Order: sequence, then C-alpha cells, then structure tokens
Amino acid sequence: MNQQPATVIIQAAEMLECFTGILCSGGFTRERAIACGEIFVSNSIDGVYTHGVNRFPRFVKYVHDGFVKPNAIPERVHAFGGFEQWNGMLGPGTLNAVKATERVMELASEQGIGCVALSNTNHWMRAGNYGWRAAKAGYVFIGWTNTIANMPAWGAIDAKLGNNPLVLALPYHNEAIVLDMAMSQYSLGQMELLALQKERLPFDAGFDAQGSLTNDPAAILATRRLLPTGYWKGSGLALLLDLLSAILSGGKATREISKEKIEYGLSQVFIAIDISLLPNHSSIAQVVEQIIKDFLASVPQDDKNKVSFPGERVLRTRRENSARGIPVQRKVWDIISAIRDGTQDLSSIPYV
Repeated sequence: MNQQPATVIIQAAEMLECFTGILCSGGFTRERAIACGEIFVSNSIDGVYTHGVNRFPRFVKYVHDGFVKPNAIPERVHAFGGFEQWNGMLGPGTLNAVKATERVMELASEQGIGCVALSNTNHWMRAGNYGWRAAKAGYVFIGWTNTIANMPAWGAIDAKLGNNPLVLALPYHNEAIVLDMAMSQYSLGQMELLALQKERLPFDAGFDAQGSLTNDPAAILATRRLLPTGYWKGSGLALLLDLLSAILSGGKATREISKEKIEYGLSQVFIAIDISLLPNHSSIAQVVEQIIKDFLASVPQDDKNKVSFPGERVLRTRRENSARGIPVQRKVWDIISAIRDGTQDLSSIPYV
C-alpha cells in the first residue's frame, strides 16, 4: 500500500476560506472572521505553524466553550498623555492585539511614543505579527504578554512563571527586523510541533520526570518543566514582564490566570515609537544598515549555518510558502476539515 505523505500543501486562499467559514459558524461576523482568519493564515505563511494552522483547532474550541467572545470589542478605560488602559472584554486575542497595535501607532504619531496596556484579553497567537505590522508602518515596536504558569523559576521544580513572549521590532528596508521570543528556551508551540513529528529539539529545553535536562519535547511537555532561556536571566525577565503586564494594564498576573486550568484573561503591553520624529531620523536607515552588515559578516562556525538577523528566515519562508502553498501536517488539516464539515468532536481537542 502507498502511504500518504505526512504533509499536504494548502494554498493561502483556500486556508482563509476554510477558516472564515468555520469562524462564521462559530458566531463571528464575516468581517471579523476574515480579519481573524487572516492572522492565522499569515502566521502559517511565515512558517510559524505552531501559532497558525496548528493552533486553529484549539482556538475554535476556546470559542465554542465560551472562553473567547467572538464579537466582543475592547474598551478604553483610562488614558493620560500617550498611555492608555484598555479592557479586552475577553474578545479574540488576535483582534484585540491588532486594535492595540493600531492605537499605539496613532498615539506615537501624536505624542512621539504611545503605550496601550490591555487587560482581560486572550492569546494573541504570534507576538511577531504585531511587531511586523508596526515596523512595516515605520514604527519601533515593543510588546509582551503574560501567560498561564508553564515554567518554573530558575532553581525550582513547580511552574510559577509564564513563558511570557516578548517582541521587539524596527523598520528595515521595506520589511522589518523582528525579534519574537518566549522566555523559555523553546516555545510550547515549537515543542508540541516536534513532539507531533516525533523529533527532538536541537538543544536541551527542559527537564524530564527524573529531573534531568533533555531535548525530548514529549518528556518536557509531560513535566511542564520548561527551561528558562538564559537560565536565571530568562526566569527574572519572565517575572518582570508579568509584573509590568499586570501593573500597567490593571489586569491579571500569571498567579491569578493560573487559578483556572484554561488560559484566558491575559494582560498585555504594546509600545510604539514614531522614529520619524527623532532629530537623527535621516541617518537611521544608514546606521541600521551598517550594524546589520557588520553582524552578517560574522564568521559562521560551520558552512551549514549562515548567521541571520531576527526575521530574516521568516522573510525567506514567507516567499517560499507564498509561491508554493503552505505545508500542513495532514493530521492537523484532517481535524480542521472535520471541524468545517461538522464531524469533529471539539471535546476531544485538548486545551493545551
């Protein structure tokens, strides 16, 4: 018998049409379904499948079970100067994050710098999405979110910290330089993907049941003992990001989010700076170009691994997937197709 390939190629338009139909059936207006679906597709085109197509079934479950309110609109609750607090009203984290990103750009254009702290929101999927959006519009962008507790503090065995993704971005040519990183050595999504593919991580990323460092993603997912990036440094940074998320937004900290088994009601911070207002604006592009040129001149440790700046590989994957279609794990697309056809039992999809 011929064995089916493990992946299928799905064109972006087909994926968006599928996602839009499912979201409309889940209570989204068509306009919001398209906007939300586009983010999942965009993440997938960029090769971030863990927060794109692979994550979509779980998102549908959250909507179905009432943790994500399809048509809830975020509300501004306080403002002073270039700073605003907003309540996400438990709406889709992706759409709330887009609104917050658009608002900080408006504030930055008015004030030079803008900050929106968002409480009571949901998972924004891929932090980098909002960095790319702002940087391509000409702004420097900084943003982060807290999460449910999924990582121990350095030297501990029980999870008290979120892996609290952070994104920093700035314009570069017609694209951007974008650093998108979790505070764990590898994101949960990346470990889930490699566990699904029965592959190991390139480096140790957590602890197994015996308390030993391992690069086996399945073993790490079982213990939930993720390794903080930079050991104690990542642990400390995760703590500060959580503190600032809760303080600035007036929302929940990881400690409170983790009282529920389901991750929702998160706190996030969005900052934009309009660099066109800087007195050195005319020289910024040249300065960035010189720094990146020097960086890329690094001597690689081997011929197989070229040094690249944050976001460079995303650009390459974006071009490839836009041209040929998006590679999707067949078992993932089968689940999505079953959801579309109404034959998938959503209760069988895990929350995490």
